[in-house]
Amino acid sequence: MVRPLVHVSPHRACLSILLVLLSAGLAWARPAKAPAEPPEPIVAIADVHGDFDDFVAILQRTGLIDKQNHWTGGKTTFVQVGDLLDRGPKPREVMDLMMALEKEAAQAGGRVVSLLGNHEMMNMMGDLRYVTPLNYASFADGNSEKRQKAAYDEYVKWSGSHKSLLAELPQPMELTEAEWMARHPAGFIEQREAFGPKGEYGEWLRGHAALAEIRGIIFLHAGIHPDLAKTKLDAMNNRIHDEIKAFDALKQYLQNEKLILPFFNLQEINNVLQAEVIAGLKSRVLANDERQAKIQEFLRQGDWLSVRVDGPLWFRGYDQWSEEEGAAQVSKVLEAYKATHIVVGHTVQKGGRIRPRFGNKVFLIDTGMLSSYYPGGRPSALEICGGAKFIAVYMDQQVVLLDSAGSSPQNGGPGERPAVRDGATVSEKLDVLPANRICSATTAILQ
Repeated sequence: MVRPLVHVSPHRACLSILLVLLSAGLAWARPAKAPAEPPEPIVAIADVHGDFDDFVAILQRTGLIDKQNHWTGGKTTFVQVGDLLDRGPKPREVMDLMMALEKEAAQAGGRVVSLLGNHEMMNMMGDLRYVTPLNYASFADGNSEKRQKAAYDEYVKWSGSHKSLLAELPQPMELTEAEWMARHPAGFIEQREAFGPKGEYGEWLRGHAALAEIRGIIFLHAGIHPDLAKTKLDAMNNRIHDEIKAFDALKQYLQNEKLILPFFNLQEINNVLQAEVIAGLKSRVLANDERQAKIQEFLRQGDWLSVRVDGPLWFRGYDQWSEEEGAAQVSKVLEAYKATHIVVGHTVQKGGRIRPRFGNKVFLIDTGMLSSYYPGGRPSALEICGGAKFIAVYMDQQVVLLDSAGSSPQNGGPGERPAVRDGATVSEKLDVLPANRICSATTAILQ
């Protein structure tokens, strides 16, 4: 059977051909979809403890600041996990630099996240066990001697009006002028004012969080105990802020009641309040008396999340647990927050090396920057590239701790993987590149 020919008009045929060619041209001209830009790096640095010089050195090494200490990190996120101060000689310089970088980074599209450590909390509360004479001296000025003498006169007047209370103290507070001056050196009064709620550093620190979650990674000073995993991160931050506010309000109340002086440290306040409780019991003050209630509330501070040994500013389990025990506990914490990793400081790692633990889920990054206090310590930083590559940055080398495949270390020290490519280690190849290109360089080497 012969099929009849179908007649197609010349105009219609030409139109069809034109449409086909136009469609093919549009497809050819359409630009290829650009690959998604990797997220900007995250750089985390742990405890500084007033070691300004080494802090500057590692910031420059990671490309976050220039030789004039100004921000050059672009859109990088810089996380400092607390303990900027105490022990070392230059706490003010460290905090001043952090305050400046917060502003400069924001202007450049980057971000500085400064978290609270236990030493920040201690200074706000007047727990001065680790404040050195040099720390106080950094707050002194030409009027310090006058302030010191005025404070002593105020103390003598307070002592004279609290003779019965002083008799109940577990430790004597009546000091000679020489003893008092030795315990309150030049700069002491200024330091206490500076960390108060209206002080230069106290106001700044009170605006900081204790924990931060960035791209599925949790950053904090010490660690999250598994028993706290049911508490949301924001709730923990709010609770710690509420405790700081409660402390400030209670201390102000006690000052208004003339029970304490503004420059009393935490130990002195607790001693006075314990003596007041004893005196109240002897005089049979009613239990619901407002003053007694406020005193009892202040004395319960040991139960606060911000000062408990299992709280996020003090917990040391991530360092102390065995691998087997910790793997299960850390998995519980990560699952609760739908997070991938945890980065903490607080506990100095032996050998001055950043330590991955529990299947590279936790990174312990306190390497004892203040080497004059921690023998063998050194400055370091943890650089996180795209949320998948974790690199330990030291002054003399960089070491890939974890790549995107999550493979375990094969060689080198604990938690380190040289990752040999083309006859050279990643460390060797990175050492010839500017520090602020570590992430991009590592990506190129590993691919």
